[in-house]
Amino acid sequence: MAEEMSSYVFRFADSYDWMSHITRQNPLVITCAINGGVQGKEAHEALPETADEIAAAAYEAHSAGATVVHIHGRDPEKLWDCSGSAEVYREINAKVRERCPEMIINNSTGGGFSTTNEDRLRQLEAMPEMASLNIGPEMVRFKMPPRPAPLQHPHDGFEFDDCSGPTYGFIEQLAQEMLNLGIKAEMEIYDPGQYWVAADLIEQQLVKPPYYFQYVMGYQTSIYPTPSNLIDMVRELPDGSMFSTIGIGKYQWALTTMSIILGGNVRVGLEDNLYLKKGRKLTGNGEAVERMVRIADELNRPVASCAEARRMLGIPSTPSSY
Repeated sequence: MAEEMSSYVFRFADSYDWMSHITRQNPLVITCAINGGVQGKEAHEALPETADEIAAAAYEAHSAGATVVHIHGRDPEKLWDCSGSAEVYREINAKVRERCPEMIINNSTGGGFSTTNEDRLRQLEAMPEMASLNIGPEMVRFKMPPRPAPLQHPHDGFEFDDCSGPTYGFIEQLAQEMLNLGIKAEMEIYDPGQYWVAADLIEQQLVKPPYYFQYVMGYQTSIYPTPSNLIDMVRELPDGSMFSTIGIGKYQWALTTMSIILGGNVRVGLEDNLYLKKGRKLTGNGEAVERMVRIADELNRPVASCAEARRMLGIPSTPSSY
């Protein structure tokens, strides 16, 4: 497996390496973040909340070309917030696996409004094949719009002002638990200073190669979503790494396209962006993936199958069962 993975990893910021790989482009891994932990159906009617809706959205994204599905489990008693229950995630993962036998299942440990560190650890008991690992703090302030009836669990809207501040110690604990359970860590990078944390994880062998980084650009207090900043982030990648790019909101299409050109992977979906273009909402997660597939095709970048994505990321070839 190590030899197979090494053929997909190169120094993306090295001119000679990039030029030698442009004629044999790595397959593109498309992740679809189908729901997120903040907005719900009050923002977009196609945003899935229940386990059955999440499984259906995963199938839609997979049918369009996504090989990884990123999932936030919602609290069945409060669908506008995330669940901290491994049982909820296990039910969702089982339903997704039934609909998508080969797709890579990626659970969030970022969570939502009320997620605690204990929740983040407990959720891993659902045994996803991948899990997000935020390797630095994030500070946010925004207004949640009202969630009107007849939507389940309506509310009047509220302002959220918070900082999620994981410590070195907790990040190490979360990474260690993923390692113990055989879960691939997807390291979420919000700004370049968080490479210090990643370097510590690599030095302690708490993450396994290929190291998989995901850049979160355009989010509050994350790095500005500009081409030069993406290139600078890629320049700092540790040896033995691969990367994927998120562009939040209106920055999604430009930054994911640039990520394809640079040799990286991409994430799209209703967690990150609701719009196909100004004034025109996406019809659902599938349409976001379809656009990414079209762009990749225009750039002569093949889209990875689930089997190829598993080889590239170092995830077992036999899909998980629940």
